[in-house]
Amino acid sequence: MDDTDTSRRRTALAWLRRKMIPLLGLVAALVIMGGIAYAYWRYPGMFRELRALGYLGVFLISLILNATIILPVSNMAMIIAMGATLPSPLFVGLAGGAGAAIGELTGYVAGRSGRRLLLRSRIYTRVEGWVKRWGWIAVFVFSAFPFAFDVVGIIAGALRMPLWRFSAACWAGRTISYVVVAYLAAMGLRSLPWFT
Repeated sequence: MDDTDTSRRRTALAWLRRKMIPLLGLVAALVIMGGIAYAYWRYPGMFRELRALGYLGVFLISLILNATIILPVSNMAMIIAMGATLPSPLFVGLAGGAGAAIGELTGYVAGRSGRRLLLRSRIYTRVEGWVKRWGWIAVFVFSAFPFAFDVVGIIAGALRMPLWRFSAACWAGRTISYVVVAYLAAMGLRSLPWFT
């Protein structure tokens, strides 16, 4: 083996790292999102069945709903329902926050892998500016108010925010949000005379 073969091999490996691995990450994120959407379409009662698993069900439903942006099911509605029916709203929030942090990795991976494919709108550039300026604090704040968080995950991935920092900020924000919502739901329903 001469220097030319070694150089070609290094060039091929560099190309694979630069082009193929990000492409595979993007394809994997899209396959996960599409697979979840298909499963929901094929088995619309799956969330009802998962709710029967208690806290594990909260974790799994939160993971599924946060792993895709195209399901017409509200994650907060699930937290409210489970917080009102399970014995510990704290565990509902913790399980939901952990599932959300893992589920949001699909958006992060899609952003990290396909940043050249991202659409540049006014909202995107504004949120991107906030994430550039405030970093993990912006991720934390947006995850605590998860109405349009998917774009934040994509932006954090595209900006190459460290994965551990993104995940920790997402987990903390979602957990706080879910614990508060679960406690409010539990207190609200328990104050009704026919619920107790």
